Amino acid sequence: MQLKCIAIDDEPLAIEIIKRHISEFPDLKLIQTFEDAISGAEFLKNQKVDLIFIDIDMPDITGIDLVRSLSDKPMVVFTTAYKKFAFEGFELEAIDYLLKPISIERFSAAVQKVLDYAKYKNAESREETDASIYVHSEYRMIKIDLKEIQYIESMQDYVKIYLSNIEKPVLTLMSMKGILEKLPPSDFVRIHRSFAVAKKQVLSIHNRKVKLKTAELPVGNNYADFIKEWSK
Repeated sequence: MQLKCIAIDDEPLAIEIIKRHISEFPDLKLIQTFEDAISGAEFLKNQKVDLIFIDIDMPDITGIDLVRSLSDKPMVVFTTAYKKFAFEGFELEAIDYLLKPISIERFSAAVQKVLDYAKYKNAESREETDASIYVHSEYRMIKIDLKEIQYIESMQDYVKIYLSNIEKPVLTLMSMKGILEKLPPSDFVRIHRSFAVAKKQVLSIHNRKVKLKTAELPVGNNYADFIKEWSK
């Protein structure tokens, strides 16, 4: 199935580059382009699309304001010549963020993320179980394999996800409650106000300390039942 997409950018050359890049991918069908955000917004009021490639910095309405105004948001890939706009795009949960001039290699990587996420959401709508989740980190959508998660650390409005296959943890704007709602409760459990662990990653528990391959975490007073459960 092709993904219907549009491109919105006030620079004609940028539109031509996006059109040329899209033509390289049979999974994408470009149905319209717009050189101003107002025309794009009007089109989106009456037409449903799967994906928008949209410039952030436009004179009438910014790409960020346009996307924020949509009640039914499609997947979004932001494009811009200015890196300073990245964080606002991150807040809107864009699939990716492309810095101009956009190479075909970088565009291809963004399209692969779009296709992977579309497949994930389609499976989710059919209530199929999936061995991965998606979170937003460093202004992009990141796919995380559940089997690689060791533990999760809460840091106020953010969580750090520690993985077996990546040395640096993934930081995402989400609460501990929010991330646990994405994870199967049979495989992940909260052991402390600040920590949750993958049950299969637990090597041992001693003196209310959970030992993992790369860390030792405390068990909070309100979560002591986990010790009895794990010991069964």
